[in-house]
Amino acid sequence: MIRVGVLGNIGSGKSFIAKLFNQPVFNADQEVEKIYKKNKQCFKNLKKKIPFFIKSFPIKKIELIKAINKDKKNLEKISSIVHPLVRKKLIIFLKKNKNKKMVILDIPLLIENKLNKKKDILLFIKSNKKNTLNRLKKRPHFDAKILKKLKNNQADLLKKRKFANYIIDNNFSINIMKSKIKILKKKILNERNST
Repeated sequence: MIRVGVLGNIGSGKSFIAKLFNQPVFNADQEVEKIYKKNKQCFKNLKKKIPFFIKSFPIKKIELIKAINKDKKNLEKISSIVHPLVRKKLIIFLKKNKNKKMVILDIPLLIENKLNKKKDILLFIKSNKKNTLNRLKKRPHFDAKILKKLKNNQADLLKKRKFANYIIDNNFSINIMKSKIKILKKKILNERNST
């Protein structure tokens, strides 16, 4: 199984690119959403750590945003509870898809949380500021302050670029991106099969 990790800035279009591969995708952000909606234990743990902000279950993103805006340390507290749960979900995902040719890891903190392996193929998605901002504004609970804090939490982008096997310019139409990824997917499969 080839593991392909997508790296890039918030709003660069990582999830969009990940889907274009038409392979099983582990989307960490979606897993976190599910945890907030369904995991009562996570709710209890968060309530213990940041009691002034977490009011009721399911966990509301707006409450977490307020907590992070109030104190940067709250982001670490939230992460210490949520990240291990996401890790468990990743292990289940990898087991379930172990016979697939390829899986895509759409995990914003892939490198920061040392979830990448030596043999992983890493893609760096770059996108111009205007396109990035347009994508972010479409998101529910868009908050410029939070984005700044999350950006600071992601390993330096230039460092991430150095890790990448391929750099993908995500500033084109959907059809162009589809054909770009199709070619890249073939290339990755061919290269791995020939080694």
